[in-house]
Amino acid sequence: MGRSKEFDKERVLHKAMLVFWEKGYEATSIPELLEAMGLSRSSLYETFVDKQTLYVEAIQHYKKIRQSKRNLLKNATSVKVGIRQYFDHHISSAFDDDDLPKGCLITNATLGLDSPDEQLHQLIRDGFEGLEQSFFELLSKGQQTGEIDPKKDIQVFAHLLLNLNHSINVVSKVKRDKKMINNMMNTVIEML
Repeated sequence: MGRSKEFDKERVLHKAMLVFWEKGYEATSIPELLEAMGLSRSSLYETFVDKQTLYVEAIQHYKKIRQSKRNLLKNATSVKVGIRQYFDHHISSAFDDDDLPKGCLITNATLGLDSPDEQLHQLIRDGFEGLEQSFFELLSKGQQTGEIDPKKDIQVFAHLLLNLNHSINVVSKVKRDKKMINNMMNTVIEML
C-alpha cells in the first residue's frame, strides 16, 4: 500500500510558482523546486509528473490568484475609474510588493517562451487574450454609456492597454521610476 500524500498541493504549488516567477523556467532546477516546496523527488513526480507539468500548473495557479485584479475591470462602474484602479493595483504590485518577485509570471513566461509545448503556448495566449478582452468589454461599456467617444477604436485601445500592462512588468525590473509609470497611465486615460 502506497503512502498517502501529506502536503497541501495548493501551498506547495504556490511555492513552486514563486520560484518559477523569480528565476524563470529554464533557470529553475529540480533541487531548487524540491527545497522550496519541501517535497521529496518522488512526491514531486508522483503529484506533478515532471517540471514542465509543474510549470503549467504554477501558471494556472498564478492566473487564479490574480483574478481579483481582473475583477476590477469587470466590476467597474466607470471605464476610466476601472482602468485607473486596475493599473494602480498593477503598478503597486510591480513596484511596492516586496513579498513577491518583480514583474509578472505570465510576462516572464512569455519572454522565456522557447518551449515547444503547445499547452504552455495556449495557456499564455489565453492569458493575453483574456486580459485584452476584459479591457475591450470595459471600453465597450464606456462607449454605450457615452463615457468613451463612439468614434474611438476601442480594439486598438484594448490592445494598447494589454501592451502597457506587460511592458510595465518588464520596465519595473530595470527602471524603478513609479512616478513616470503613473504619469504615463494618466496620459493614456486622458486619451480615452
